[in-house]
Amino acid sequence: MNLKYWLGILLVLIISSTASYAGEATPLAEDPVLEQRLMAISEELRCLVCQNESLAGSRADLALDLRREIRTLIKAGKTDAEIMDFMVSRYGDFVRYRPPVKPITWVLWFGPFLLLIGALVGLARMVRRSQSSAAAPALDPAQREKAQALLQDTELPS
Repeated sequence: MNLKYWLGILLVLIISSTASYAGEATPLAEDPVLEQRLMAISEELRCLVCQNESLAGSRADLALDLRREIRTLIKAGKTDAEIMDFMVSRYGDFVRYRPPVKPITWVLWFGPFLLLIGALVGLARMVRRSQSSAAAPALDPAQREKAQALLQDTELPS
């Protein structure tokens, strides 16, 4: 028997053994309406581990636990507003992607704009300083004569 035959058999065995490990995807919830509501709520919440990802898209263990908690609250008959209030009371306004505008969240809403304005002011000052220091200082008449004398006395080598 040749080598190609045995390699073919080995390839078939490898493929069939890996296919047996593949499983069917388990449904996320028994009720598709419940799951749709869960996704809508968790899209509005921030993953506390990832922080730049929604709770719906995160694969962190805490995100899985929070989605499980939201699913439990939905099954308990809580409204979306009650679930949001529960999450905010537990984790603070930072858990929401769009926190309400109130004095405690002003830093979240206006902080980036203040930093931008501060950076622009700092940049303008740096540009002004560099322009004023780059300008040659004015010479008084005595210094001007001395510079002219030095320029005329010096000959360039040819």
